[in-house]
Amino acid sequence: MDGFFLTLWLVRFLFLGLLYVFLFFVARALLRDLRAAAREPSVELGRLVVLTSPSGDPAIGTVFPLDAVTTLGRDVNNNVIVEDPFASSEHAVLTFRGRAWYVEDRESTNGTFVNGSRVAGVSPLGFGDVLQVGQARFRLERARK
Repeated sequence: MDGFFLTLWLVRFLFLGLLYVFLFFVARALLRDLRAAAREPSVELGRLVVLTSPSGDPAIGTVFPLDAVTTLGRDVNNNVIVEDPFASSEHAVLTFRGRAWYVEDRESTNGTFVNGSRVAGVSPLGFGDVLQVGQARFRLERARK
């Protein structure tokens, strides 16, 4: 073996070693970020406060913290369970997009209302607005810090 081939192999191993060191630091940074995200409490984007509930479930004054996507209805798989015979099993969905809330009626039989107006498709929802699902009414409020 002459010096050229020996130098070429040495450069190859050096490059491979640097590549592994780089991948190690990338993986370590990703794990650190994942662990930090797991430690942080989830950020509350808003909350629903029960104003009226004819059946008593949920109770008046109950506060539901909202996720970026929150479902409302009678089914137990919803984030907010509304025990009301006029509410559908999957009645409505609240979504947080960018900096605004939107409500979407999920083709419920009795409709979803915002401040007394029936929602058709996706409708914007502001803090302080009253959302009606079946006979239950909720007010959208800012999250408490």
